[in-house]
Amino acid sequence: MLTPNSQVPTPNSQLPSPKSQLPTPNSQGPSPNSQGPTSKRLAVIAGDGIGKEVTAEALRVIRRVGEVFGRTFEIEELPWGADYLLETGITIPPNGYDLLRRLDAIFIGALGDPRVPDNRHARDILLGTRFELDLYVNYRPVKLLDERLCPLKGRGPKDVNFAVFRENTEGLYVSIGGRFKAGTEDEVAIQEELNTFKGVNRIIRHAFAFAQEHGLTKVCMADKSNAMQQGHALWQRVFREVAAEYPGINATHYYIDALAMYMVLDPGQFEVIVTNNLFGDIITDLGATFQGGLGMAASGNIHPGKTSMFEPVHGSAPKFAGKNIANPIGAISSAALMLDTLGWTKEAAAIDAAVMKAVKENQVTSDIGGTLGTREAGEVIAREIR
Repeated sequence: MLTPNSQVPTPNSQLPSPKSQLPTPNSQGPSPNSQGPTSKRLAVIAGDGIGKEVTAEALRVIRRVGEVFGRTFEIEELPWGADYLLETGITIPPNGYDLLRRLDAIFIGALGDPRVPDNRHARDILLGTRFELDLYVNYRPVKLLDERLCPLKGRGPKDVNFAVFRENTEGLYVSIGGRFKAGTEDEVAIQEELNTFKGVNRIIRHAFAFAQEHGLTKVCMADKSNAMQQGHALWQRVFREVAAEYPGINATHYYIDALAMYMVLDPGQFEVIVTNNLFGDIITDLGATFQGGLGMAASGNIHPGKTSMFEPVHGSAPKFAGKNIANPIGAISSAALMLDTLGWTKEAAAIDAAVMKAVKENQVTSDIGGTLGTREAGEVIAREIR
């Protein structure tokens, strides 16, 4: 289990909790213990670089949802990021994960700063939260909104509309291994992949359950069991066993290199893809290019029924920070995914419709052919929520 060993707690290093409430027009504001069906408590970590800018637009949209649908959001704005680390020496306070568990959901903008070369704050905040809160489902919807955004010849929205489920708490990212004689010509570096029945079984089951719930009929599992014959034999076994419980779903398998090829040649053949941590990380970025780039892609790190975390998948892009050019759609769509996961499906659908309208009318940022800045694009989308 990854733990934030770069913390430097002091006797008074308690979690800061600057709080901004986003009340509905007639609201008196939520109480700290508000648990009513019209209220949600969210942690927001804007993070670094363009994360701060796109998070501001996601919050603008959330505020608009509150106004239109009579919802109230109580926001814990957490300062965690590179600035906080450099000021305090702390990546995430000692009670940080406990605070996150008490809230309904977590929203993250982006993490990464050249002033922190080892990115330890990003590791502790992002990977640490995934592991500590056991967010075993990484959900990446890959959905093309307009044909002009897709680099694949002759492909449109009907061809690019699938979901990728990536196992999020095991694999190579648990960092089992080490370096011996580092920095010498005799250096040995070992990083081992962890696969457990529990981890593999629950992500594969989640993929099949998602397909059944959404009326889909195809689930594809990708591994590299021809070369990784131990760990990925477990994926083969579990996939066969779970597939047998879903006779109405066509279960297929590709080696990961073949999957990447077929995603490019014919993305329309896929409805649900399930794979491990590393492979999922790679193919979801490939899928994002079909949507128009990383700025369009949303994601959720989910433990069904428990506090989950949502984030756009682009990085912090320090060289673009503060220039009002970052695409906020990935962040806004991640907010929609968050609300949908929380059970507020109408609110999520309203955000998605507003994003779709902005894209169709080219009221977007320059990376996808528009002329608007980050703030202006966020304002357009917020106005369309109704």
